[in-house]
Amino acid sequence: MTHDTLPDDEHDHDDEHEHEHGPLAELVTVRDWLRYAVTRFNRAGCFFGHGLADAYDEAVYLILHTLALPLDRLEPFLDACIPGDEREAIFEVIEKRAVDRLPAPYITGEAWLGDFRFKIDPRVIIPRSYFAELLEDGFSPWVRNPDEVTAAMDMCTGSGCLAILMAHAFPNAAIVAVDISQDALDVAAENIAAYGLEDRITLVLSDGFASVPAQRFDFILSNPPYVTREAMDALPPEFLHEPGLALGSGEDGLDLVRKLLEDAPRYLTPDGVLAIEVGHNRHIVENAFPDLAPTWVSAPGGEDKIFVLERGQLL
Repeated sequence: MTHDTLPDDEHDHDDEHEHEHGPLAELVTVRDWLRYAVTRFNRAGCFFGHGLADAYDEAVYLILHTLALPLDRLEPFLDACIPGDEREAIFEVIEKRAVDRLPAPYITGEAWLGDFRFKIDPRVIIPRSYFAELLEDGFSPWVRNPDEVTAAMDMCTGSGCLAILMAHAFPNAAIVAVDISQDALDVAAENIAAYGLEDRITLVLSDGFASVPAQRFDFILSNPPYVTREAMDALPPEFLHEPGLALGSGEDGLDLVRKLLEDAPRYLTPDGVLAIEVGHNRHIVENAFPDLAPTWVSAPGGEDKIFVLERGQLL
């Protein structure tokens, strides 16, 4: 008997078999989808620079988040079977990451710095900063007593993440959080409200210090845009989803840093401290400011990414 002469019910059975393939049909467990996602991300050439180290960590995070499972407990769920509608949701997330090259925090709508969760969307740069690690210890030893800090500033606040960490590190401080983008400040306001810090953190729309009311701060930190023009032109696709204004700052990446160094003394107390994050650009800073002699800071996540100056050094 040829295929063409099969009974109708056997024809139907064959048709069903033809459609029982592909990830939605063949991947059943969390373990299956985890393996698939890692391979998909690696083959797509995804870049991992927004809080997670590699394809595996990102796959674990995206799958657990999509399934509303605890983000720190993969093992108990590895062999759990996933219903069809949840498989479709996972598949959609994986495709957004692999095809659209959308960073994971923009897919999930959240980003983490340590134990702190922040709402995130493409209006703001995704939180990532060496300051987060240093603020866990109150930015010691440059801030001698966190309890004595009464006024602090987060310049270029973005999502408000560092301002919120500062409010926890300096319990007696009023915090001013500054950004040039109203969109960013709108997101920051939501995060500040989520932590109940509206009374302690004031948002200011300003290009650098230009529109900041005159006042003095014990501590000013800034994670400004510092990507050079050459590096901007070579950024992986993931970074192109972020606001360009939050990444690049002129030919050598230091346009805003120059403004901050010039204006900061007027906003610091006599013993005030300024700390600026510049990523891998220490050599550019040293070439641009050969007489500055800042202190370069080592954080657990990387060395020489932040420099510190006391007010007296800036004058």
